[in-house]
Amino acid sequence: MQKMASINAQMRLLLPKKVSDDDQLVEYDSILLDRFLNVLQDLHGSDVKETVEKCYELSGMYSRVEGQGDLEKLERLGELLNNLDAGDSIVVASSFSHMLNLGNLAEEVQIAYRRRVKMAKKGDLGDENSALTESDLEETFRRLVNQIGKTPAEIFEALKHQTVDLVLTAHPTQSVRRSLLQKHTRIRSCLSQLNQVDITSDERQELDEALHREIQAAFRTDEIRRTPPTPQDEMRAGMSYFHETIWNGLPIFLRRVDTALKAIGVEERLPYDVPLIQFSSWMGGDRDGNPRVTPEVTRDVCLLARLMAANLYFAQIEDLMFELSMWRCSDELRNRVVQLTGATKKEAKHYIEFWKTIPSTEPFRVVLGDVRDKLYQTRERMRQQLSSGKSEIALDETFTDKSQIIEPLDLCYRSLCETGDKPVADGSLLDFMRQVSCFGLSLVKLDIRQESERHADVMDAITLHLGMGSYKDWSEEQRQEWLISELRGKRPLFGSDLPMTEEVKDVLETLRVVADLPSDCFGAYIISMATAPSDVLAVELLQRECQVPKPLRVVPLFEKLADLQLAAATLSRLFSIDWYLNHINGKQEVMIGYSDSGKDAGRLSAAWQMFTAQEELVKVAKQYGIKLTMFHGRGGTVGRGGGPTHLAILSQPPDTVNGSLRVTIQGEVIEKSFGEEELCFRTLQRFTAATLEHGMHPPFAPKPAWRNLMDDMAGVSTEEYRSVVMKNPTFVPYFRAATPEQEYGRMNIGSRPAKRKPSGGIESLRAIPWIFAWTQTRFHLPVWLGVGGALKYVLQVDPKNMGILRKMYDQWPFFRVTLDLIEMVFAKGDPRIAALYDRLLVKDDHKSFGEKLRNNYNETRELVLKVAGHEDVLEGNPTLKQRLRLREQYITPLNVQQAYTLKKMRDFRAQLGVHEENANQEELHNGKVSSELVMLNTTTQYPPGLEDTLILTMKGIAAGMQNTG
Repeated sequence: MQKMASINAQMRLLLPKKVSDDDQLVEYDSILLDRFLNVLQDLHGSDVKETVEKCYELSGMYSRVEGQGDLEKLERLGELLNNLDAGDSIVVASSFSHMLNLGNLAEEVQIAYRRRVKMAKKGDLGDENSALTESDLEETFRRLVNQIGKTPAEIFEALKHQTVDLVLTAHPTQSVRRSLLQKHTRIRSCLSQLNQVDITSDERQELDEALHREIQAAFRTDEIRRTPPTPQDEMRAGMSYFHETIWNGLPIFLRRVDTALKAIGVEERLPYDVPLIQFSSWMGGDRDGNPRVTPEVTRDVCLLARLMAANLYFAQIEDLMFELSMWRCSDELRNRVVQLTGATKKEAKHYIEFWKTIPSTEPFRVVLGDVRDKLYQTRERMRQQLSSGKSEIALDETFTDKSQIIEPLDLCYRSLCETGDKPVADGSLLDFMRQVSCFGLSLVKLDIRQESERHADVMDAITLHLGMGSYKDWSEEQRQEWLISELRGKRPLFGSDLPMTEEVKDVLETLRVVADLPSDCFGAYIISMATAPSDVLAVELLQRECQVPKPLRVVPLFEKLADLQLAAATLSRLFSIDWYLNHINGKQEVMIGYSDSGKDAGRLSAAWQMFTAQEELVKVAKQYGIKLTMFHGRGGTVGRGGGPTHLAILSQPPDTVNGSLRVTIQGEVIEKSFGEEELCFRTLQRFTAATLEHGMHPPFAPKPAWRNLMDDMAGVSTEEYRSVVMKNPTFVPYFRAATPEQEYGRMNIGSRPAKRKPSGGIESLRAIPWIFAWTQTRFHLPVWLGVGGALKYVLQVDPKNMGILRKMYDQWPFFRVTLDLIEMVFAKGDPRIAALYDRLLVKDDHKSFGEKLRNNYNETRELVLKVAGHEDVLEGNPTLKQRLRLREQYITPLNVQQAYTLKKMRDFRAQLGVHEENANQEELHNGKVSSELVMLNTTTQYPPGLEDTLILTMKGIAAGMQNTG
């Protein structure tokens, strides 16, 4: 026991110091670490526990040394981990993975604690530093009134017309299983309660026991998915956040909006039907490159969402019936009760006169009971349709539109207000009306996403069948002319005799599902890889041919650099078509893709091109009198557009938000956004406050000199990035060897394949595993590659450009955010770890290539720090620096263990007689990889322990980076 205490004390010496008076993070982390080590000893004995402690200690001593680091400690750590037997290797990997998850929970509890402290000190709400990093409603309102000169009435009016649509996606990025996430919620709750000042000793003891119990339960839960999730599984997991946090979190948030408005003098509440927050989903609708998302899946997820909505409404209406037991009511409500009870005209007249003097039998419950009964029928109809595809319950016995639920609720609300019970009306009843208004009968609106080439395949099948030749051979002008002609006409293009491939059949049957289901199930139809007006027109025509009664709005997604550069011209050509301009009724949505643009050109060039593309798109929309909504396809990582939401919105170009914003909440950040009530509230607050501020106080346009410098840097950055990634024949074999990209598919963390083409190389590799692979090795190449060359170039052209760059950093939100995110990535990175992967996994004749990349990394890091005026990374953000420092001591052992495990697995594959290096390098670069190699990487049966160890290290590092792909 004495030895254990001394080791724990040694470990604590490696922890960073407090950064502020309200900093409890180190204490939270220590509590969870102590409890976990006790669990580990109970379950696996003191030897395994001491191994974990020794790894932690070596990792901490390695991490503490700046510059080259204490490589001797890294070597000792490698020897210790490499010599573990299979069973201990799994336990150690699982231990560090769990400790990282616990560390993340400590961070979340600390964030919530700091917010409570901040809210308790109202005078601190307006400090400048917090305004740069967070979006507090009251703080934002006060700043708009006191500093910007907006009136409370203007703010209220802006909010009534503002919409933020959060689109939850099912990208294969959430590496933590749902069963673990639920246990993490309970751990978070215990830790939060332990910090309360009025807690008794008995309560503390009980909470401590509960914390131990939940940590042990989490550690005993298998982290590894043994089979890939289905799209339905992904949808259920995503929808569970609605049940657990979002459903109750929305009315709580809207009440806080009311409170913040009241603080600036607005006495009126936000109307219940204000679309301030909306929710959409891609889960079960995103079929781009995912053969598992079939028309049947789309149908199932829509019905399942409606069933979930009906369940939530049914439970809520029963609670409301219990609450609204009062007897006073308006004449209008009495008339409705009479109608519902079936009284004759004569009886009704007598009944109403009598009711005015004598209390009735709870009239609100009569009205709400009718809603409840119809909700029951609605729920049962959904249940029957899900199980058998049909229902015995007639449609007119159910709710088919949210207005049918809202109407009797609104009647009750008006009655309560009329009879002096407005405080009651503004309670649970108002909350429920707001929930129904937001979620509707479908809970979320499902977007459909499909690649433009698939629609071209359908058109090609039609034109060939009609004897008109191949649509794919036509020019863009020919395609547009024919599509517009058909859209203006009425003739059906095809019947049941149309020859169809499986791909063509899938597109048409998906649209028939859209036609068959209620229109409020669906949101937008997203066309990925959109390049021309014909891509949009083709979908409009297909919706008409499949008899979609209320066509989905068609949204082109511009992803690659060239497509973004041509986006404004494409939109202009589209708006110049009279039929289309009349069809869209003054509204257009355009999506810009952060992931593929970053993969195509690197982070700096992609960010600048998206900035300028939005500016040009807005100009085109204004020219044609169209209200444009930008749909931002952001991922969780910096390489896919991730970063602080508040700053991301405020750094967008002027006139690109205007109170209307759509943005994806990718799989890897859903838990961080909605996993707990406090997180849910902060997410809704960030988006709402930042969107309002951008609309009412938009950033200024960049100066011409800044634009010119950015144009120059973007050009140089793109060239350097592509010269390495796409033109250097060494890159692909190096990438495949130096990262776990080949092994990524074994993780079973999503229903979608890692590649659009099973045998593809870099070109067909999705942005998610592309980023994931570099994140695992802590090298983050897609984020920084090209940045150093760009900065170096403009400084060589004119050393005075350093002064301009520093002004850009100080005064231009876009440039500051871009550079700060790159700096943050350098804080997470470690080229020494990447060098370890190279030493163990890369062929000798490719090691010099890795060395050059690491030199580039270090040079880029120094240049970024110079422009920012920082001596060290995260100099201006000690809180984040502390959080990363805590995590690093858990991540490093996982990196080392992963590198050695990869070597063992690849050595084993080599013994089977097939070598990755044997594939022709040109074929690898062009995406022509042998099917034998693909099968080898996905079906090999490794010796016991290796595969589980590898997956655990992947999941642990992903947790440490706080995102995956």
